[in-house]
Amino acid sequence: MTSIALKSFVGLRQSSPEKNPHFTTTTQAKPLTFTVQNPRKLRVVAGKFSPKVAGRNLRVAVIGGGPAGGSAAETLVKGGIETILIERKLDNCKPCGGAIPLCMVGEFDLPLDIIDRKVTKMKMISPSNVAVDIGQTLKPHEYIGMVRREVLDSYLRDRAKENGATVINGLFLKMDMPKEENSPYVLHFTEYDGKVGGVGVRKTLEVDAVIGADGANSRVAKSIGAGDYEYAIAFQERVKIPDDKMVYYENLAEMYVGDDVSPDFYGWVFPKCDHVAVGTGTVTHKGDIKKFQLATRNRAKDKILGGKIIRVEAHPIPEHPRPRRLAGRVALVGDAAGYVTKCSGEGIYFAAKSGRMCAEAIVEGSEKGKRMVNEGDLRKYLEKWDKTYWPTYKVLDVLQKVFYRSNPAREAFVEMCADEYVQKMTFDSYLYKRVVPGNPLDDLKLAVNTIGSLIRANALRREMEKLSV
Repeated sequence: MTSIALKSFVGLRQSSPEKNPHFTTTTQAKPLTFTVQNPRKLRVVAGKFSPKVAGRNLRVAVIGGGPAGGSAAETLVKGGIETILIERKLDNCKPCGGAIPLCMVGEFDLPLDIIDRKVTKMKMISPSNVAVDIGQTLKPHEYIGMVRREVLDSYLRDRAKENGATVINGLFLKMDMPKEENSPYVLHFTEYDGKVGGVGVRKTLEVDAVIGADGANSRVAKSIGAGDYEYAIAFQERVKIPDDKMVYYENLAEMYVGDDVSPDFYGWVFPKCDHVAVGTGTVTHKGDIKKFQLATRNRAKDKILGGKIIRVEAHPIPEHPRPRRLAGRVALVGDAAGYVTKCSGEGIYFAAKSGRMCAEAIVEGSEKGKRMVNEGDLRKYLEKWDKTYWPTYKVLDVLQKVFYRSNPAREAFVEMCADEYVQKMTFDSYLYKRVVPGNPLDDLKLAVNTIGSLIRANALRREMEKLSV
């Protein structure tokens, strides 16, 4: 088996430093031992007291090339870290609605030409097909961006590569854990040459730290015993519809709720460059996903009539963070960590943000690649992440449990969405990813209206139960 050695690991193997990656045969390293008087204290202040890496910079592997991996790789390499990104499928098209908040465009310096559509209007459609128009509170410059994942992911990876990251088309297989305090992780992967049907070449790679950005079925997560989580199956069809019907979806997205489209999520029709994405998802009834997808198409049939399915996609989507997101010098980000919100199913922004935050913690802890990092440095990323976003996840979890539990509750949810104050608070929070302070009087009115909607929903549910007896 061949091995990639990017520069020498001082103390592990002596060889002349090389500027570019090269293939070589791995030799046995002499073990290093370290005496740690107070491991807890050392973990907290690792950046100051961890050993320097001599003759090279800190080396980090990013497994997975989606928004989380691409953002992490770019931040690492800009921060002086020797960065290797491994992605198994460079033309990956994850079945995802593709919505990104306005703040992501600025925060991640995204060019406008990768945004297919600027959605300024949405329709929320109830189980009884009552439609509520959403978007009346948006300012002229505000919109929800619609992207294709294959375009966004490729752009972020390419930008990381342009800044100096090494991008490898390969399948991560497993990881050997360090035998000593600052010994390397040994990654095993299959590298492909881009040829169709190629079997690839088995290789190994030694790195100081690993960021797992390899999705819901993360092999990095399995390698560190991160634990399982509940996941949804997302199913999406890309439908090419006639030009006259595409005009309807020029700046409009639709969301359908009801037991027919999903017992615990929603169906969607989101506009792309020259087609629409029609999809749905479920946690509780995965075996019925195609039935729910057919129902979603039926609900939108008049608007997509004459359309041709040009692509079918399916993928698992995490429902909550993993029990463990960090072990040693290995951290999980994006879907691998479980960062998808309930109720809305949003994940792109949180994936990119978590990748960047994790990379920033490594850059800071390593003093821009000059020192070794340890778990304490990476833990700062988790602490910052949880403090910033945990409330958002809990609120959306509660909303899903309250409003997605029955069709009457969904009717109440759609009714509530018609309220202008609800729309303003929702869009301000979504577009800018910040908690927006509300007006106390309006908050009180909203609470009363919500209770009223739920009471009517429960009354309707009881009447429906009587009819079904």
